Amino acid sequence: MFAQLLTPIEGSLGDSFLIAVLPVVAVLLLLGVFRRPAWQAALAGLLTGLAVAIMAWQMPVHLALNAVANGAVFAAWPVMWIVVNALLLYNVAVKSGRFEAFRKWVIEHLPNDRRVVLVVIGFCFGALLEGIAGFGTPVAITSSLLIMVGFPALDALVFVLIFNTAPVAFGALGVPVTVLGAVTSLPASTLGAMVGRQLPLMALILPFYVMAVYGGWRSLKALWPLLLVAGSSFAAAQFVTSNYIDYPLTDVLSSLGSLVITLLFLRVWRPAPDAAFAVSETKLQDAERTEMNIAPWQGWIPWVVVSAIVIAWTFYGVAALGQQAIHWPGLDKAISITLYHGKPYAAVWVFQPLGTGTAILLSAVITALMFSLSPRAFLGCIKQTVKQVWIAVVTVMLIVGLAYLMNYSGLAYTLGAGVAATGRLFVLLSPFLGWIAVMLSGSDTSGNALFGNLQVVAAQQLHLNPVLFAATNSSGGVMGKMISPQNIATGVSVTNLKGQEGQVFARTFVHSVILTLMLSGLVVVEQFVIPWIIPAIGG
Repeated sequence: MFAQLLTPIEGSLGDSFLIAVLPVVAVLLLLGVFRRPAWQAALAGLLTGLAVAIMAWQMPVHLALNAVANGAVFAAWPVMWIVVNALLLYNVAVKSGRFEAFRKWVIEHLPNDRRVVLVVIGFCFGALLEGIAGFGTPVAITSSLLIMVGFPALDALVFVLIFNTAPVAFGALGVPVTVLGAVTSLPASTLGAMVGRQLPLMALILPFYVMAVYGGWRSLKALWPLLLVAGSSFAAAQFVTSNYIDYPLTDVLSSLGSLVITLLFLRVWRPAPDAAFAVSETKLQDAERTEMNIAPWQGWIPWVVVSAIVIAWTFYGVAALGQQAIHWPGLDKAISITLYHGKPYAAVWVFQPLGTGTAILLSAVITALMFSLSPRAFLGCIKQTVKQVWIAVVTVMLIVGLAYLMNYSGLAYTLGAGVAATGRLFVLLSPFLGWIAVMLSGSDTSGNALFGNLQVVAAQQLHLNPVLFAATNSSGGVMGKMISPQNIATGVSVTNLKGQEGQVFARTFVHSVILTLMLSGLVVVEQFVIPWIIPAIGG
């Protein structure tokens, strides 16, 4: 059994930390500074990680390659299986004319104001898609609609990436929180309640933050009632559901509640017309459209179908039927986690042929049948989806392979130990552990599995509240979602920005850091000023 090394560089945690962070730096530099395509940044990070893991951390080559392969396979299934089928559903909606009908519904029922469309579609509707599919598909679909109503592609992607942070911690019916409870041995319901006492504040702020970036002070002044309704309805539902109902339902109730309440509010209140933000007719004429005579309300049908099927699929546990737990040959329990007293590191790939991606595929088939799409047209949608998404698939397999390599080699635990060794500064740095993990893996679930228990151990050593810092790992992770190469690569797959992921990363990076720092400030307040807000274990 290979025992992970924590301080292989001259026995120094500081020096080892500086070497362990090199793969992350490689990804950040190529994306943010050199503006290279995401697949190139991910490949550079992976090659750097292999060199460091094998030469400095003394990881056997076969274990390193097995770790990368394990991560790549997980990225392909279930992650990209979900994304591919969600984009297939999108292409079915486009081919059948229902996406154009959705655009018409937006134009007819919302004020002629791109700022309003940004809030309703980017924030409220995007949160619903995150709860259903996640993994970048909300970014791809909502940004496409924003582009069709006049947003520049880069702006559309950046703003929906920022908005996408609000629902991530409770995505897929609360799986990130469930995993966090499993790895920390803390009650998942208590952790869900704590996350629900952090993220609602961020959700309340997000509409104001994005509008300030997009439209400046005059837009804040003009739209503050709408921003308050959208943000507060989402935040209130997120808090109430996670604390008093059942945390797995948080995303579903928050997004649906915010969407319905915001649309109802717009029936009684509308901002004053502003020509500078009117929907651009020129841009609409350039958009791909279908000349079918389709009622605008039918544009909602694909999304209602997939919502109903995925919720029922999850509620009845269909995904678990026929699943197989495959212990990865040559890797499962071949490594011991030094930081966790030599605990054997499991490597189990759970293959679910009826996972969420299959539910979304069924939704696409049902939608195609409902709209009488011919087999030839449906096959054309499949070909279009493959053309759009194959680069994103490669990118995600590379970046998740790197994340797994860092986990199994011990690089990630060296980074975590380095942050945990900073004493009381750990309070401010804690959110950035989750931020790094999700930036690499694209998954709040993976981030919690990696650093959740480390946060608890560090908090106990520093006499801090372990519930707060376990939850902070998840809340901090959502801020890294907007700069994850996985999320960005999926988002650009349906736009004309393929290969320009570096531009998107550069635009979102500063917002990611600002929002994470805001969360750090909230953690300080919750730990030292209002500790009563932290739920008691079992309470």
